[in-house]
Order: sequence, then structure tokens, then C-alpha cells
Amino acid sequence: MPMIDVYAVTGTFRDKRRLAMDLAAAVMRHEQVPDISLFRQNTAAFVHDLDADSVANVDGDSNSVRVQVLTPAGTLDRDKQLGVVEELTAIVAAAADDPGLVDRTWVLIYESPEGGWGINGHANTGADIVAAARAELAALAAKEA
Repeated sequence: MPMIDVYAVTGTFRDKRRLAMDLAAAVMRHEQVPDISLFRQNTAAFVHDLDADSVANVDGDSNSVRVQVLTPAGTLDRDKQLGVVEELTAIVAAAADDPGLVDRTWVLIYESPEGGWGINGHANTGADIVAAARAELAALAAKEA
């Protein structure tokens, strides 16, 4: 259930909503969680527009993109991290219609501390999230039976 923040200069992306949806879906796939409402409704991306004069590298260029991915602790092992970074970078470059953006996109992965993933007013542990997912899957299975 990641939260994704994308920071780029205003005008970098034509369809920010599609970008947000594509990024969220990609991370959800890499996390390999079930396609249930718990995860679909709590996996989101936020695209932040920055004024061109509010970001710069040492040379003064303001054409980089920063993507921050926050996940519950232990969600992404090394293979999943590699996959997330590669796919999110490709999605960002495609959304900007700028293949060169691959070289200027930074993807940073952060983990929330155990018990630090708040949903519905509750600070969830990993076990809490697993229990909620199992309950939703059991309810779906009961409906289908």
C-alpha cells in the first residue's frame, strides 16, 4: 500500500491523473499484494508541480524528476526494489514524452516504521495489514460461495 510522491516542474506531464494511476498500479504489482479494495483504495500517487525556479541541480538545470515511494516496512525486497525503480522511471519518462528523462529521474524508496502505517485512524503494524487483507479475501470468498 505505497504512497508515491512525484515532484517535477509544472508542465512536465500532460496527464497527471494517468501518471498517478500508472505509478500506483506498478508499485502494487511489484509488492505482489492481492487486487482487493484494501490495497487498491490505499495505494496512491500524488503529483506535485514545482515552479521552474524552485528546483535546480548544481548546473542550474530544473529538468529532473524526484519520485518518493513510501511503503510499510519489509514490503519490498531487493528484487522488488530494482523492479520498482526501473518501472517507475520508465513510466515517468513515457508520461513526460521525454526518453532522456530516464537519466534525470530519481526514485527514492522509504519504509515507514512498524506500526507507522495509518489507515482509517489506526496506526497499523504489518500484521494488522495482513489481517485486514485476509478478512477482505475471506469475505470475497464467502460471497462467491
